[in-house]
Amino acid sequence: METVPEDSLTTRLRAARRSRQNEKILQEKELEQKVEERKEVARAPSVPGESFFAAAGGLFAFVGMFFSRFWRRPFEVKELFVQMDEVGTKSLTLTGVVGFAIGIVLALQSRGTLARFGAESFLPSMLALSVIKEIGPVLTGLVLAGRLGAGMGAELGSMKVTEQIDALEVAALKPFHYLVVTRVIACVIMFPIMTLITDMLALAGGYLEAWLSDGMDIRVFISTAFDSLRMTDVVVDTMKTSIFGFIVGIVTCYQGYTVRGGTREVGRAAMNAVVISSLLILVADVIVVQASILLFGDISSGA
Repeated sequence: METVPEDSLTTRLRAARRSRQNEKILQEKELEQKVEERKEVARAPSVPGESFFAAAGGLFAFVGMFFSRFWRRPFEVKELFVQMDEVGTKSLTLTGVVGFAIGIVLALQSRGTLARFGAESFLPSMLALSVIKEIGPVLTGLVLAGRLGAGMGAELGSMKVTEQIDALEVAALKPFHYLVVTRVIACVIMFPIMTLITDMLALAGGYLEAWLSDGMDIRVFISTAFDSLRMTDVVVDTMKTSIFGFIVGIVTCYQGYTVRGGTREVGRAAMNAVVISSLLILVADVIVVQASILLFGDISSGA
């Protein structure tokens, strides 16, 4: 039986492949360590404002890490569908109840004001514009930020403090792809879908109120509701929630993935995830709305 010489081409190729894999793992570990160091600096006592910029730098470094890795193998497709189910299906009851209730309340509150000016017939149009352009996307984003921010932040934080993530890294299983990339992409995909469902249920709640109050026919309600809407408004104001989803996913994963300490720090990370993502959603909404007005004009210029 022939034996393969120790200096054969096959042996050298295997050694080179192992060397490249180890070097890549060390590079990824060094990048993650830099993110954790910046977050540690943010916790340290410093001059006013320094901790804020340090935390912002850590978050931006984490965002850079995400964009440098999400297109690389392995592609955790199965885990992505699991997280899409977590973001979408398991949040459907909460967002559905919020949307339906908001539609009814908005119709109830607006009817008296419109009747004072003899404009009750504009109720469906006002309701559709309010819900689809602003209330639906923002409320969906904030509700999902509260649910997912606390859940994902606590889950990843618990895995970090119990060294489960470190164990995955030692086994060279690339936990960043499995834990972070899948969650962020799931949020980006599912937020617009959840927003559409919330919008439809809000309009259904508004129609229910209109039918109970004055017996409005559903065909009249639908034709009046969508008379003033443009397709551009529906697409832009629905797809902007993908940005909200990215914000919620990346902030939540950053807070949980870089947490240090014990269970108290896990709870603080989950709280910070909800607060920071909610604030950033509102800031992003202002920017996106202003950009859409500059690019596509407002309602008055679309008819």
